Amino acid sequence: MINKVISGADEAVADIKDGSVLMMGGFGLSGIPENCISALLRTGVKNLTCISNNAGVDDFGIGLLLQTRQVKKMISSYVGENQEFERQLLAGELEVDLIPQGTLAERMRAGGAGIPAFFTPAGVGTEVAEGKEMREFDGKMYLMERWLKADFAIVKAWKGDTAGNLIYRGTAQNFNPMAAAAGKITIAEVEELVPVGTLDPAQIHTPGIYVQRIFQGKDYEKRIEKRTVRG
Repeated sequence: MINKVISGADEAVADIKDGSVLMMGGFGLSGIPENCISALLRTGVKNLTCISNNAGVDDFGIGLLLQTRQVKKMISSYVGENQEFERQLLAGELEVDLIPQGTLAERMRAGGAGIPAFFTPAGVGTEVAEGKEMREFDGKMYLMERWLKADFAIVKAWKGDTAGNLIYRGTAQNFNPMAAAAGKITIAEVEELVPVGTLDPAQIHTPGIYVQRIFQGKDYEKRIEKRTVRG
Protein backbone atom coordinates (compact mmCIF):
# COMPACT_ATOMS: atom_id res chain seq x y z
CA MET A 1 0.00 0.00 0.00
CA ILE A 2 1.45 3.38 -1.04
CA ASN A 3 2.17 5.77 1.82
CA LYS A 4 0.99 9.21 0.71
CA VAL A 5 1.81 11.11 3.90
CA ILE A 6 3.74 14.38 3.58
CA SER A 7 5.09 16.70 6.24
CA GLY A 8 2.44 19.40 6.14
CA ALA A 9 0.66 22.15 4.25
CA ASP A 10 3.78 23.92 3.02
CA GLU A 11 5.06 20.79 1.31
CA ALA A 12 1.57 20.03 0.01
CA VAL A 13 1.25 23.27 -1.98
CA ALA A 14 4.91 23.89 -2.80
CA ASP A 15 4.54 23.02 -6.50
CA ILE A 16 1.36 25.04 -7.11
CA LYS A 17 2.45 27.59 -9.69
CA ASP A 18 1.11 30.95 -10.84
CA GLY A 19 -1.97 30.51 -13.01
CA SER A 20 -2.98 27.13 -11.54
CA VAL A 21 -6.61 26.02 -11.37
CA LEU A 22 -7.57 25.01 -7.83
CA MET A 23 -10.73 23.25 -6.70
CA MET A 24 -11.51 23.53 -3.00
CA GLY A 25 -13.99 21.69 -0.85
CA GLY A 26 -16.15 23.37 1.76
CA PHE A 27 -19.49 25.08 2.17
CA GLY A 28 -19.52 28.42 3.92
CA LEU A 29 -16.76 27.90 6.47
CA SER A 30 -17.55 24.21 7.02
CA GLY A 31 -14.96 21.73 5.82
CA ILE A 32 -12.57 24.23 4.25
CA PRO A 33 -8.83 23.40 3.95
CA GLU A 34 -7.64 26.02 6.43
CA ASN A 35 -4.02 24.87 6.60
CA CYS A 36 -3.52 24.76 2.82
CA ILE A 37 -5.08 28.19 2.36
CA SER A 38 -2.63 29.59 4.93
CA ALA A 39 0.25 27.88 3.12
CA LEU A 40 -0.84 29.39 -0.21
CA LEU A 41 -0.74 32.81 1.42
CA ARG A 42 2.85 32.17 2.44
CA THR A 43 3.92 31.10 -1.06
CA GLY A 44 2.51 34.25 -2.67
CA VAL A 45 1.39 32.26 -5.73
CA LYS A 46 -0.87 34.41 -7.92
CA ASN A 47 -3.30 34.47 -10.87
CA LEU A 48 -5.14 31.50 -9.41
CA THR A 49 -8.50 30.25 -10.66
CA CYS A 50 -10.48 28.97 -7.68
CA ILE A 51 -13.42 26.61 -8.10
CA SER A 52 -15.35 26.63 -4.85
CA ASN A 53 -18.96 26.86 -3.73
CA ASN A 54 -18.18 30.15 -2.01
CA ALA A 55 -15.35 32.59 -1.36
CA GLY A 56 -15.23 32.37 2.42
CA VAL A 57 -15.55 35.62 4.38
CA ASP A 58 -13.33 38.69 4.28
CA ASP A 59 -10.84 37.51 6.90
CA PHE A 60 -11.05 33.74 6.60
CA GLY A 61 -10.99 30.98 4.00
CA ILE A 62 -10.54 31.92 0.35
CA GLY A 63 -11.34 35.49 1.39
CA LEU A 64 -7.75 35.73 2.63
CA LEU A 65 -6.44 34.93 -0.87
CA LEU A 66 -8.75 37.58 -2.31
CA GLN A 67 -7.35 40.17 0.09
CA THR A 68 -3.82 39.49 -1.14
CA ARG A 69 -4.99 39.53 -4.79
CA GLN A 70 -3.75 36.01 -5.43
CA VAL A 71 -7.01 34.96 -7.10
CA LYS A 72 -7.63 36.01 -10.70
CA LYS A 73 -10.92 34.17 -11.22
CA MET A 74 -13.62 32.63 -9.03
CA ILE A 75 -15.94 29.89 -10.27
CA SER A 76 -18.56 29.77 -7.54
CA SER A 77 -22.20 29.61 -6.57
CA TYR A 78 -22.69 31.67 -3.41
CA VAL A 79 -20.52 34.67 -2.64
CA GLY A 80 -22.77 36.92 -0.58
CA GLU A 81 -20.80 36.92 2.69
CA ASN A 82 -17.60 38.43 1.30
CA GLN A 83 -17.50 42.22 0.94
CA GLU A 84 -14.02 42.24 -0.60
CA PHE A 85 -15.23 39.78 -3.22
CA GLU A 86 -18.13 42.11 -4.00
CA ARG A 87 -15.84 45.13 -4.22
CA GLN A 88 -13.39 43.42 -6.60
CA LEU A 89 -16.25 42.12 -8.75
CA LEU A 90 -17.92 45.52 -9.11
CA ALA A 91 -14.57 47.19 -9.78
CA GLY A 92 -13.75 44.74 -12.56
CA GLU A 93 -10.69 43.46 -10.69
CA LEU A 94 -11.87 39.85 -10.46
CA GLU A 95 -13.24 37.48 -13.09
CA VAL A 96 -16.32 35.67 -11.81
CA ASP A 97 -18.33 32.77 -13.19
CA LEU A 98 -21.47 32.37 -11.07
CA ILE A 99 -23.11 28.95 -11.40
CA PRO A 100 -26.33 27.55 -9.91
CA GLN A 101 -25.33 25.54 -6.87
CA GLY A 102 -26.68 22.20 -8.08
CA THR A 103 -25.06 22.71 -11.47
CA LEU A 104 -21.73 23.51 -9.84
CA ALA A 105 -21.89 20.33 -7.76
CA GLU A 106 -22.74 18.23 -10.83
CA ARG A 107 -20.05 19.85 -12.98
CA MET A 108 -17.50 18.98 -10.30
CA ARG A 109 -18.88 15.45 -9.97
CA ALA A 110 -18.79 15.04 -13.76
CA GLY A 111 -15.14 16.08 -13.82
CA GLY A 112 -14.29 13.36 -11.33
CA ALA A 113 -16.40 10.77 -13.15
CA GLY A 114 -14.92 11.49 -16.58
CA ILE A 115 -18.21 12.78 -18.02
CA PRO A 116 -17.40 15.76 -20.30
CA ALA A 117 -20.93 17.21 -20.46
CA PHE A 118 -24.52 16.74 -19.29
CA PHE A 119 -27.92 18.41 -19.70
CA THR A 120 -29.81 20.21 -16.94
CA PRO A 121 -32.95 22.38 -16.79
CA ALA A 122 -31.27 24.81 -14.37
CA GLY A 123 -30.54 28.14 -16.05
CA VAL A 124 -32.80 27.69 -19.08
CA GLY A 125 -34.23 31.05 -20.09
CA THR A 126 -31.67 33.03 -18.08
CA GLU A 127 -28.26 34.62 -18.68
CA VAL A 128 -26.72 31.32 -17.59
CA ALA A 129 -27.84 29.79 -20.90
CA GLU A 130 -26.17 32.38 -23.15
CA GLY A 131 -23.86 30.73 -25.67
CA LYS A 132 -24.63 27.20 -24.51
CA GLU A 133 -26.20 24.32 -26.40
CA MET A 134 -29.89 23.63 -25.73
CA ARG A 135 -31.81 20.41 -26.41
CA GLU A 136 -35.34 19.22 -25.88
CA PHE A 137 -35.99 16.01 -23.99
CA ASP A 138 -39.54 14.73 -23.47
CA GLY A 139 -40.98 18.13 -24.27
CA LYS A 140 -38.73 20.10 -21.91
CA MET A 141 -35.68 22.24 -22.73
CA TYR A 142 -32.34 21.45 -21.18
CA LEU A 143 -29.02 23.27 -21.10
CA MET A 144 -25.68 21.59 -21.76
CA GLU A 145 -23.05 22.12 -19.07
CA ARG A 146 -19.44 20.96 -19.19
CA TRP A 147 -17.40 19.22 -16.55
CA LEU A 148 -15.09 21.08 -14.17
CA LYS A 149 -11.60 19.77 -13.46
CA ALA A 150 -8.58 21.27 -11.73
CA ASP A 151 -4.80 21.10 -11.61
CA PHE A 152 -5.05 20.68 -7.84
CA ALA A 153 -8.00 19.69 -5.67
CA ILE A 154 -7.63 20.67 -2.00
CA VAL A 155 -9.95 19.10 0.55
CA LYS A 156 -10.34 18.82 4.30
CA ALA A 157 -11.51 15.65 6.05
CA TRP A 158 -12.14 14.52 9.60
CA LYS A 159 -10.12 11.32 9.39
CA GLY A 160 -7.78 9.86 6.82
CA ASP A 161 -5.30 7.03 6.61
CA THR A 162 -1.81 6.88 5.18
CA ALA A 163 -3.16 5.54 1.86
CA GLY A 164 -5.40 8.59 1.41
CA ASN A 165 -8.79 7.11 2.32
CA LEU A 166 -10.98 9.89 3.76
CA ILE A 167 -13.98 10.28 6.04
CA TYR A 168 -15.78 13.64 6.27
CA ARG A 169 -17.83 14.55 9.33
CA GLY A 170 -21.30 16.06 9.31
CA THR A 171 -21.82 19.01 6.99
CA ALA A 172 -18.15 18.93 5.98
CA GLN A 173 -19.33 16.21 3.60
CA ASN A 174 -20.41 18.93 1.18
CA PHE A 175 -18.33 19.71 -1.89
CA ASN A 176 -15.29 17.85 -0.56
CA PRO A 177 -16.06 14.42 -2.10
CA MET A 178 -16.71 15.91 -5.55
CA ALA A 179 -13.59 18.07 -5.41
CA ALA A 180 -11.39 15.19 -4.27
CA ALA A 181 -12.21 13.21 -7.41
CA ALA A 182 -11.77 16.06 -9.90
CA GLY A 183 -8.16 17.14 -9.42
CA LYS A 184 -5.12 15.96 -11.34
CA ILE A 185 -3.41 16.10 -7.95
CA THR A 186 -5.57 15.89 -4.83
CA ILE A 187 -4.29 17.18 -1.50
CA ALA A 188 -6.10 16.18 1.69
CA GLU A 189 -5.60 17.73 5.11
CA VAL A 190 -7.18 15.81 7.97
CA GLU A 191 -7.87 16.33 11.64
CA GLU A 192 -6.72 12.81 12.47
CA LEU A 193 -4.31 10.68 10.46
CA VAL A 194 -4.40 6.93 11.18
CA PRO A 195 -2.66 3.80 9.85
CA VAL A 196 -4.10 1.85 6.92
CA GLY A 197 -6.66 -0.67 8.11
CA THR A 198 -7.90 1.52 10.96
CA LEU A 199 -10.88 3.03 9.13
CA ASP A 200 -14.09 1.09 8.60
CA PRO A 201 -14.23 0.54 4.81
CA ALA A 202 -18.01 1.03 4.84
CA GLN A 203 -17.57 4.54 6.27
CA ILE A 204 -15.04 5.85 3.73
CA HIS A 205 -16.37 8.71 1.59
CA THR A 206 -13.33 9.26 -0.66
CA PRO A 207 -11.24 6.19 -1.62
CA GLY A 208 -7.49 6.71 -1.46
CA ILE A 209 -7.12 6.14 -5.21
CA TYR A 210 -8.20 9.76 -5.69
CA VAL A 211 -5.69 11.24 -3.22
CA GLN A 212 -2.01 11.86 -3.94
CA ARG A 213 -0.97 13.75 -0.78
CA ILE A 214 -2.26 13.67 2.79
CA PHE A 215 -1.17 15.29 6.04
CA GLN A 216 -2.49 15.88 9.52
CA GLY A 217 -3.56 19.48 9.93
CA LYS A 218 -3.38 21.57 13.06
CA ASP A 219 -4.82 24.62 14.82
CA TYR A 220 -8.22 24.46 13.17
CA GLU A 221 -10.42 27.43 14.02
CA LYS A 222 -13.65 25.93 12.64
CA ARG A 223 -15.38 29.27 12.60
CA ILE A 224 -19.15 29.61 12.45
CA GLU A 225 -20.13 31.87 9.58
CA LYS A 226 -23.47 32.92 11.08
CA ARG A 227 -24.43 31.95 14.59
CA THR A 228 -28.18 31.54 15.09
CA VAL A 229 -29.73 31.24 18.52
CA ARG A 230 -33.28 30.46 19.50
CA GLY A 231 -35.01 32.53 22.20
